[in-house]
Amino acid sequence: MTITVVLADDQALVRRGFRLILETEPGIEVVAEAEDGQQAIDAVGRHRPAVVLMDVQMPGLDGLEATRRILGRAGNQTRVLILTTFERDDYVFEALQLGASGFLLKTAPPEDLLTAVRVVAGGEALLSPSVTRRVIQEVTRHQRRAPRSPDLDRLTPRELEVLRLVAGGLSNAEIAAELYLAEATVKTHTSSVLAKLGLRDRVQAVIYAYRQGIVEP
Repeated sequence: MTITVVLADDQALVRRGFRLILETEPGIEVVAEAEDGQQAIDAVGRHRPAVVLMDVQMPGLDGLEATRRILGRAGNQTRVLILTTFERDDYVFEALQLGASGFLLKTAPPEDLLTAVRVVAGGEALLSPSVTRRVIQEVTRHQRRAPRSPDLDRLTPRELEVLRLVAGGLSNAEIAAELYLAEATVKTHTSSVLAKLGLRDRVQAVIYAYRQGIVEP
């Protein structure tokens, strides 16, 4: 299946560069471009893309507010990948809190951009160890531990163990090695955890795990 993408950035030259990179990759199609957050929202409404590459700082409606509105729509299936030149902790944390599925610097190599689009379109989160550490720091510094959720009782001991390792920033392959399981089994456990807890992806799972005190910083 073709992965459809909307590019949202206020600089035409940046959009052109991203388009050239993405459209050289088989199976990826840029269906629209947007100069600001409102145009991004409108483009998502028209095209229902798999992924939006969303700049943070844009005139008028910025990328964070556009992300909130897109992901807040009922029945939304589009995933947002935040793409910016600013590696600021407040941007990272707010974007992930809003439900963005990843965060990538514009200075990243082209192959990282292509990988990120495929990962996010596939339903996973682009959660690097550095972003994991930021999420942990922000959660523990600014937010109190939440009351224990009854949903945790729905998890099996193995699923709870997988959640702990996901919160530690481990990939499926690393979790599989840690628990002596097949990677496909880990994927099944992870999907089950997300479904039982009503979480969108691994980013939300990390935040949830630290709020619930399942893991300590």
